[in-house]
Amino acid sequence: MEQNLFYNRPLLKASDRWLIPGLLVAVFFGWLIAKKGFSIGFLLATMPFAISFVTLVFLKPRTGYISFIIYCFAVAGLGKHIEGIQFGVGQDGLLILTWLGVIFYRGKQFKFRHFNNDLVWLAVVWLIITILEIANPDKPSLAGWFFEMRSATLYWVLSIPLGFLLLNKKSDIDLFLHITIIISVLGALYGMKQLYFGVDQMENLWLEAGAKKTHILFGKLRVFSFYSEAAQFGASQAHISILCIILAAGPQSKIKRLLYLAAGLLLFYGMLISGTRGALFALVGGGFTFLVLSKKVKILIVGGAIGLAFLGVLKYTSIGSGNAEIVRLRSSLDPNDPSLVVRLENQKILRDYLSTRPFGSGVGVLGTWGLKYNADKFISTIPPDSLYVKIWAMYGIVGFIIWFSIMLYTTGKCAGIIWNTKDPVLRNKLCALCGGATGILLCSYGNEVLNQMPSSIIVYVSWVLIWLSPRWDTRLPIVNPDTSKST
Repeated sequence: MEQNLFYNRPLLKASDRWLIPGLLVAVFFGWLIAKKGFSIGFLLATMPFAISFVTLVFLKPRTGYISFIIYCFAVAGLGKHIEGIQFGVGQDGLLILTWLGVIFYRGKQFKFRHFNNDLVWLAVVWLIITILEIANPDKPSLAGWFFEMRSATLYWVLSIPLGFLLLNKKSDIDLFLHITIIISVLGALYGMKQLYFGVDQMENLWLEAGAKKTHILFGKLRVFSFYSEAAQFGASQAHISILCIILAAGPQSKIKRLLYLAAGLLLFYGMLISGTRGALFALVGGGFTFLVLSKKVKILIVGGAIGLAFLGVLKYTSIGSGNAEIVRLRSSLDPNDPSLVVRLENQKILRDYLSTRPFGSGVGVLGTWGLKYNADKFISTIPPDSLYVKIWAMYGIVGFIIWFSIMLYTTGKCAGIIWNTKDPVLRNKLCALCGGATGILLCSYGNEVLNQMPSSIIVYVSWVLIWLSPRWDTRLPIVNPDTSKST
């Protein structure tokens, strides 16, 4: 009798069924690593950590999402220093793993009704448009579509719903801000190491493989830190710099204000040494957004005057001309800059080419994946230089109008939510998030920024937190943090 009971007993309890997908994911990653040619020793050494992490994500899916945000900062640096591994695939893996953790989570059930909001549906709409582009009459490569789709759509549509489920506490705003600021500060410090002490051996190999054409100008290094390249490093540094400066202007204690201000200035220097001219507009866009949302005429006038004076010094004076970083930054305001002239010429060529293609030439037809998978197409030879131009070329004028409308709607609703926020401390943090996201959207006109990590995930999570913020808003008096007296 006992024996029969033993054999009829289920192998796993119902509460332990989540182990099945967890083990399957671990086995899959193990197969993937082995397929790439790693030694059995490396596989055996890393497998316990992989299984432990997978188990942790199924126990606490939030861990997977936070790990994804941190990984997005590190992925490019890992790729430069460890050959033979496609670290970019790790972003996809972490997102999918986190989704599996959410689906099979055995604790308090997630409220999937939170998916029913316009921010999620806008991402779904863009996913549908991207899928329809497979049938583009120009017949672009399916492989090119797949790899381009990941940054153009996949991370957007997968990360935003997860944010609504896993970062739904008021304290998560501080958690997210601190993660991004601390890693960005580390990025600035590592960038200074590259500038003053030189790049390491693996970074030098990356430069010699072709990157030095855009990263060593007139014998001077454009710092890239552990980011994908200098343009992304500079834009991200400007993004978090203006975010910190906005936080420093808010109702914080003196020590917090000083820390935020110090971080903001350090990150501004990180932007300068990147040599990324377009990053200036992240500061301009973010600063202007904050001034408008502050709802204080005096701050708007004074801040606007300071901003215009700064741009005026760059445009109409030669102050700082002995500094290479300032000289390059100044060239961003020069309408006759050779780089700008070339970009405008390329846009004229694209305008003629796309005049008969209202839906573009297809996803993945230009840029890195265009050269690799669509080299037979004329459009693949034209560098996009700008995310706006790339969207226009891939999706056509119809797709570009839809995408730009989504961006304007999202930015406008973020501003509307912040405008109606009563809690002054919360409003300051939301202004920082919205200002940074708007700045990235603006500087994406000059470079591909919003579709690259870590800028894209920072913007997506910023949108999510702003969307969630009305549930945390309460009318509170403005308190002086240093004297604890209401003002």
